[in-house]
Amino acid sequence: MISRSLLLASAAGLTLLASPALADEATTGTATGADTAAADQPEADNPSRGDVIIVTARRRQETAQEVPLAISVIKGDSIEATGNFNVVKLQQLAPTLQVYTSNPRNTSVNIRGLGVPFGLTSDGFEQGVGIYVDDVYNSRVAAATFDFLDVDQVEVLRGPQGTLYGKNTTAGAINITTNQPTFDFEGRAELTAGNLGYKQGKAAVSGPLSDTVAARVAVATTSRRGTLWNTRTQRWVNEQDNLGLRGQLLFKPSEDLSITLSGDYSQQDPECCGTAFVRVGTTQRPLNRQYDALIAALNAANPGKNFTVPSRNVYDRLTDIDASLNAGNKIGGASLKVKWDVGPGTFTSITAWRFWDWKPENDRDFTGASVVAKSQNPSQQDQYSQEFRYNYSGDKIDFVVGLFGFKQRIDTQGTEQQGSEATRFSLAPSTDPTNVYNRPDVLNGLTATNTQYLKADSVALYGQVSYKLTPELTIQPGIRVNYDKKEGFYQRVVTTGAGTLITSCAPSATAGNAVLTAQCGVYQPQLTTPSVSDWNFSYDLNVNYKITPDVLVYATYAKSFKTVGINQNGLPLDTNNQPVLSASTVRPESVNHFEIGLKTSFLNRLATFNLTAFRTEIKDFQATVNGGQFGTVRGYLANAEKVRSQGIEADFKIRASDRFTAYANAAYTDAKYVKFTSAPCPPELSGGSFVAVGGTPGAAGVPGALSPRACDISGQGLPGVSKWAFSYGAEYNVPVNLLDKEGQIYLGVDGNYRSDWNSNASPSIYTKVEGYALTNFRAGFRGEGFDVFGWVRNAFDVNYIDLLQVAPGNVGLIAGTPGDQRTWGGTLKFSF
Repeated sequence: MISRSLLLASAAGLTLLASPALADEATTGTATGADTAAADQPEADNPSRGDVIIVTARRRQETAQEVPLAISVIKGDSIEATGNFNVVKLQQLAPTLQVYTSNPRNTSVNIRGLGVPFGLTSDGFEQGVGIYVDDVYNSRVAAATFDFLDVDQVEVLRGPQGTLYGKNTTAGAINITTNQPTFDFEGRAELTAGNLGYKQGKAAVSGPLSDTVAARVAVATTSRRGTLWNTRTQRWVNEQDNLGLRGQLLFKPSEDLSITLSGDYSQQDPECCGTAFVRVGTTQRPLNRQYDALIAALNAANPGKNFTVPSRNVYDRLTDIDASLNAGNKIGGASLKVKWDVGPGTFTSITAWRFWDWKPENDRDFTGASVVAKSQNPSQQDQYSQEFRYNYSGDKIDFVVGLFGFKQRIDTQGTEQQGSEATRFSLAPSTDPTNVYNRPDVLNGLTATNTQYLKADSVALYGQVSYKLTPELTIQPGIRVNYDKKEGFYQRVVTTGAGTLITSCAPSATAGNAVLTAQCGVYQPQLTTPSVSDWNFSYDLNVNYKITPDVLVYATYAKSFKTVGINQNGLPLDTNNQPVLSASTVRPESVNHFEIGLKTSFLNRLATFNLTAFRTEIKDFQATVNGGQFGTVRGYLANAEKVRSQGIEADFKIRASDRFTAYANAAYTDAKYVKFTSAPCPPELSGGSFVAVGGTPGAAGVPGALSPRACDISGQGLPGVSKWAFSYGAEYNVPVNLLDKEGQIYLGVDGNYRSDWNSNASPSIYTKVEGYALTNFRAGFRGEGFDVFGWVRNAFDVNYIDLLQVAPGNVGLIAGTPGDQRTWGGTLKFSF
């Protein structure tokens, strides 16, 4: 780990010219200057023209308004000004980006409602939204939770990107570019302090070591006290405790050749991630086996303990969870990037290694009772990637061709253990004194120890050509050939509290043994060794036409895929309590994507307005589902027959003058299961005895009613998706002389709105998250080389929910995480 900590930064991308500016399309942030680019130098030198945003979305430098795809660009200074210091926060600026996290590992990053299956994360599937840092692919969604470190800009590309990027992505890509080493000495520092004990510090220094060698080093640290008070431990939980380091070494022996060695290390070590009581939703379980009755029974059996939630109002921010919490997360790696200009084109080689170490401790029953006493699933990952890419630019033809190889191994060692109250909480009561319900030892100490690994290999050949039929009309076809292979291993060993090994839960083993039957109802031994491989061919076609130099229209069709997956967290059970081996693997997704768009600049390019309409259809959609029982399975992958996401996105920005800038973005997303006939049921249709084959299930939410084994949720909305999302911002400044310093006093506002969405894989009436709107303000004074400002976020102290979770066991408990309350503070920035 010491050697890992000393490695320096991810691969260096093309250096992008960066003065503070509004983002293109998503227009996220404030503009205080104009970006420039050699490709558009005459226009950039004209102060009456609008901002020129340079991107590398198509693996070459070009202005964002010339790229015929939906792209949101957020400049680094805009990210800092609005306090959005990681991808989780970035969704407040990009309406079609949704990020939901119960802890770093269980993080969903979706674009237009698609990307990562919503729910507990399995290692056996690919993410549909690729996260790239300086051209290096980050395979784990957990990487999305690290702090932005010395970032130049972030590009959010919407829609399939497999013909331009190393790893295939069906929903989009987040392309993060950091600031690169410079041959001019420069540096920057930033200090922030706020309420809740918030402290953040950032620093970066860059400069020459010789005529041909330059280096850059950056560091960032963030800490904040938690937002939930645990009345049991008498301390705040869900805190922030982050550290990040990045270093880059650039060797440039000539104008045609550059070699960048880089590495990074990020560490998070907070006491996280706890939940608070939100509500109780009645299930079909017998009434005396639901949450309130169970807590009353525990109190009757344990005089003096008084298991009572400290508050039934989640916005009191109180919890009493009793299990240990930890969210230790270490991410880092090293890369070598070689860029060589060869005649009319550029050859690029990117060699990278990344690691991820995850050390969690969770309270899986979401209560103050000792039901699940321990839930820990630490994981370690190593990934290796190699990409070769050649870019050619000509008068009529531009093309990119690439070869990408990827190798990954993830090891996980899991422990889940039942606590002293598990028997009374999980087993049906009886007046018979010999019944197992009256023996706490039956489940107390029952332990499932899981050992698993995943080996994943992938290789792909991809390419895209832009051919100018006329100066105005361009056709852009692309293809990708992909091979993927996955091998997995999963073994669950179950022991009783006395240390006795449970070797089988088959009916022949449990017959006449009430104790073993009860124990097997919670944990069952399993052993699976899934293996699968697959070839995929995908392609896309884009046609774009410049009606005028400032008006571009385009249409795109993409046939894409998400590769095969394997179940790595245990399998669902059949009626004989045995693993369903046919569920070991899931089929690849088949994606058909349609998109049309309009990009316009007007008022002498002081304003832009862009409009996109899209429709994405996916057959064999890979969904994460959960059966709801304690320990039976953490969550497993299944194929939904078909899903569809369609919608419209509009983005507007204006730099009316050097004094005033503004932006507004809107997105309408209609994402639903077109056909999912065998989905797990929501809590209101779970918990009762299973209905006989051909029988009629009982009414939803009626205690004691018969429950269906599976539910048809066709036509219902995908989880985690708001139909409506908006973001906006504006800034006004006035030039002044203050304390003998020339500069600007400025006032800025930004905000966002999301309509309601559902927080369960099978939408439930109990897990609907109400829509909310957040507003942020900032005011300060800036001049050459400095910026001092105060800020307030969630200025109106709006109560909102980040995530709701259904407690296991079908007891009706819904727990959740409230979003940040009003926060405020000040920031001081210097640069030279």
